Amino acid sequence: MTGVAGPRRALLSVFDKSGVVVFASGLVDLGWELISSGGTAGAISAAGIPVTDVADYTGSPIMLGHRVATLHPRLHGGILADRQDPEHQADLETHNIEVIDLVVGNLYPFRSEPGIEMIDIGGPALLRAAAKNHAYVGVATDPADYGPILAELRDNHRDELDGDGRHSASLSDATRRRLARAAFAHTAAYDAAIVDWFDSSEPEPPSLPPTIHLALERAEILRYGENPHQRGARYRPLGEPSLWDQVEQYSGVPLSYLNIFDADAARCLAHELGALANSCAVAIIKHANPCGAAVAASLADAYQRAFECDPRSAFGGIVALNRIVDEPTVEAMESAAQADVVIAPGYAEGAVERLVAKRRNTRILRAESPQPTAAGGVSLRQISDGFLVQQSQRFASPPAVWQVVTERQPTAAELADAVFAWRVCGHVKSNAVVLARDGVAWGIGAGQQNRVEAAGIAASKANGRAEGGACASDAFYPFPDGIHAAADAGAAIIVQPGGSVNDPETIATADERAVSMVFTAERQFLH
Repeated sequence: MTGVAGPRRALLSVFDKSGVVVFASGLVDLGWELISSGGTAGAISAAGIPVTDVADYTGSPIMLGHRVATLHPRLHGGILADRQDPEHQADLETHNIEVIDLVVGNLYPFRSEPGIEMIDIGGPALLRAAAKNHAYVGVATDPADYGPILAELRDNHRDELDGDGRHSASLSDATRRRLARAAFAHTAAYDAAIVDWFDSSEPEPPSLPPTIHLALERAEILRYGENPHQRGARYRPLGEPSLWDQVEQYSGVPLSYLNIFDADAARCLAHELGALANSCAVAIIKHANPCGAAVAASLADAYQRAFECDPRSAFGGIVALNRIVDEPTVEAMESAAQADVVIAPGYAEGAVERLVAKRRNTRILRAESPQPTAAGGVSLRQISDGFLVQQSQRFASPPAVWQVVTERQPTAAELADAVFAWRVCGHVKSNAVVLARDGVAWGIGAGQQNRVEAAGIAASKANGRAEGGACASDAFYPFPDGIHAAADAGAAIIVQPGGSVNDPETIATADERAVSMVFTAERQFLH
């Protein structure tokens, strides 16, 4: 029987066979005929479910090592036919083509198993054909949709036949449209993975490729965006679990956009500082900037020092710790200002309960240590009519290649202060100046329009506590006034990129003030 008459038909060809046998059985119970190929057909047949192999259905053998299996007019004609177009109906009759009402398919896991033979041709063609003709055809790409599809078909099922002799069980227009969108998203993400593979497999992969293809899926609805009147959500690469998917929240209201933004920044800084010094580390972030950062032999000491950097700003901030929160650390936190978020890799027994009892509105999170960012990645930032793209931020110039440019040579302790201050400075919005000593960022001047005012803020917050330590500047000093500001704040060593036309003058000023100065030869602007 050709055209639209007869029972409904489903074509199933999936890589991920989760739930497909149960789904196939449910369709058959509703009177559907099944067409399938390869491993999918084998799995359905092995379960005793009647299914017609694609080769038998089309009359054409599978060939070229399964590269050509579903690319056949009898399949695509049955999927793409407009059921209301007389010309289409005549073509179906002429070529003995039966319509197909549902296509079930998903594609190879290309991101995890890339290669030429993992580039599917027939699968995307089937999915796109069904999605294009979603006015008549359903398409399922996600096993999670099998249950809802069957439930809807059962609800709509009728024992009688409709006017053209076909069972009346069908999917609603809204469901078919939703499934079609998901199918196009599925094929778009698949193509994006292939493009990324071509770029990454080049002998010299491009640092900034000619095109960028994002495939993101919504992972979490947030309380709101930057402000309560803005809706917000967290997205992740399609099919790729995010570290934030594994975060456990023990208390407090759901997270907002800024909670996650700042918590991610604090977590990265804390773990980075801990790895740098191989010690306990704590970072406190307020409005995207560190207001406290410290390393110490114990987590409690690291927290106390980080809090003491700027107690006023720490109120309502984000506290990130790189070790399991123990009892002494809890005691220190109980005595300090309330934080909006506390994030750590774990908590000792009873620690969460004590923190909740003291700060019931604080969101307490457990998150695994972040993985190092792979070199060569890119970051994107949206502007009004496009995107700005750059290589991901990193510290490319290690201290071993820094250049001492002054007569006075730094001591080992001063150089260690400089390394710490420079690392914190790279996480502070520009213009940024950081005063640090003994593993504590005592003064942080952030986001100023000129470097002297940033230095003044840092000095005011440090209040003499960084004397004999380091001053870090995220960009070069264009004039000697910045050198004087650092020396006036008590810095024994200045770490800066260098590269100004006035370098000779600033070096001479550092010599006059008997301050050591090192050039990193790299800028660390952050906007």
